[in-house]
Amino acid sequence: MTHLLLDLPPLGAARFASIEDRVARLLGTGQDVVIMQGEALLPLEGAIRATAGPGTTALNVITGPYGQTFGDWLRDCGATVIDLAVPFHTAVTAEQVRAAFAEHPEIDFVSLVHAEAATGNTNPVAEIGEVVRAHGALFYLDAVASIGAEPVLPDAWGVDLCVIGAQKAMGGPAGVSAVSVSERAWERMAANPRAPRRSYLSLLDWKERWIDGGRKTLLHAPAQLEMLALEACVERIEAAGLDTVMARHAAAAAATRAGALALGGGLEPYVRDAAEAAPVATTLRAPSGTVAADLVARALAADPALPLAAGGGALAKEMIRVNHYGPEATPGAVRACLTGLGTALAEAGAVVDLPAALSAAEKAWR
Repeated sequence: MTHLLLDLPPLGAARFASIEDRVARLLGTGQDVVIMQGEALLPLEGAIRATAGPGTTALNVITGPYGQTFGDWLRDCGATVIDLAVPFHTAVTAEQVRAAFAEHPEIDFVSLVHAEAATGNTNPVAEIGEVVRAHGALFYLDAVASIGAEPVLPDAWGVDLCVIGAQKAMGGPAGVSAVSVSERAWERMAANPRAPRRSYLSLLDWKERWIDGGRKTLLHAPAQLEMLALEACVERIEAAGLDTVMARHAAAAAATRAGALALGGGLEPYVRDAAEAAPVATTLRAPSGTVAADLVARALAADPALPLAAGGGALAKEMIRVNHYGPEATPGAVRACLTGLGTALAEAGAVVDLPAALSAAEKAWR
């Protein structure tokens, strides 16, 4: 197999462009779509550095760690940043965004994460998009975790820069990503003297040398295996039907939440309102007197294949994350995680009811 992979013919411009077109159809967008040759942080940072500068006033919504990172990039670009932070166990509301515009009418850029896989919440992008559009601000969206798990509709929602990655619900590799770019966003980049040019971060290079050239000549040798893997992911989603794939993720989230509640032992959903919980991953609050990272380590020692992780940084003490995305959005993965967590809790002295948890999960999936 390795020999066959190494002997693949070069990936040409036409094939590259056809994969971009399929990604555009997945997003339901008529905007330009640029596939970037790296993990999603590449277009996430590139899009901010291309469109933000000293004259930018940005509303940066923080519902998890990525929002904090975007604020750092915006400040580094010289933008004036107004942070709108909400507790990680909830989502931001359109009314909170509207209030920020009322207090700071000079806002001309809004950055938002759709689904925060790291904290398990998801934000109401459609409603927020209406507010952003009414004020004429540029709308930047991180949809890396949400694509394939829930609707992502940049055109309908008025998103100017929508970044996706293949490694979560799409079930693909981390080394390839994409961004849809509106005409307004291209104009903002062209007018920004600080926008990266002749740089691996540069979206303008792709616009001027790839898109404007009719997508005939690639900027550099493409990451061939990652591109073929992305194509395979999109083919798989097309074959199953995007609605079917999203329904599978929603079912996994509902089953995990129901199972965790029925398990007992003090385990409870981290995101309090089920309507604000992301279908890509379910976060759980570890019971009082336990450490989330210890429970996860105990469960993984028994079954290293479980899609479980502790929260990052300070959240490692209290947050458990069930990553039921991509190939793990299955009843079997949910049952295995509940079993692993139930066993770990019991070993830590908690009283749990694993049969009730498994029954509740099965019922919620159906």
